[in-house]
Amino acid sequence: MNISLKNQRILVTGASRGIGRAIARQLSESGAEVIIHYNSNRAEAESLLSQLKNPAHIEACDLSQSTEVVGFIPRLVEKYGPLTALVNNAGISPMAPDTLPTGEWLQIWEKVMAVNSTAVGILTKEFIDQAKPQENGRIVMISSRAAFRGDTPDYLAYAASKGALVSLTRSIARHYGKIGIKAFLIAPGFTRTDMANDILAEYGEDFALKDIALKELTLPEDIAPMVTLLCSGLADHATGTSIDMNAGSYVR
Repeated sequence: MNISLKNQRILVTGASRGIGRAIARQLSESGAEVIIHYNSNRAEAESLLSQLKNPAHIEACDLSQSTEVVGFIPRLVEKYGPLTALVNNAGISPMAPDTLPTGEWLQIWEKVMAVNSTAVGILTKEFIDQAKPQENGRIVMISSRAAFRGDTPDYLAYAASKGALVSLTRSIARHYGKIGIKAFLIAPGFTRTDMANDILAEYGEDFALKDIALKELTLPEDIAPMVTLLCSGLADHATGTSIDMNAGSYVR
């Protein structure tokens, strides 16, 4: 099967590193014009841009600030033209032990929700607004195994924020399918990224390896082909679905 994303313009959030970087690279290699979103890591975003052969762009936005997120997609559309797909990949997972004073715990909770849920909601709403006239658009949410299996007490905010994406995806799929807008969710488990490495440093790599059914941890490059397939239109009748990619650590 030869997947071509020619004539597609796709925004990937959190694309300067990790899963987002692998997704952006795969989408570009498949012919898409990719918009690489980053927060503060401009050097890494520029490094990726220099490696892509097809037209691509880098754009900054602090997803923790709703006032900055509002209008981000309309600005991109004005600058580059309509988007055909949105990959909501960006996310944070700071540790918030339940032993913290409630005020400190709440600060972490609110920031996680702002980046992982509120920003995703804004971007999704604005993507749908610009997709309606074309009656065509695909949204891919990068959620987490934690949305379904739960997480440790240190990461309650992360699990809850990723769980919100499940109902958001399903609601979009059910309501907007008739006008050509599809939505999908991917739920990775431990994936070898900078963010996961911080967790592995805390719990140890054996903790993760003992939890999975395969011999090695998932890599970002293992996630990217599935996103490419979903963006291609070849799997549109899977709209609303949640796809587990967790190396068999949680089977539903």
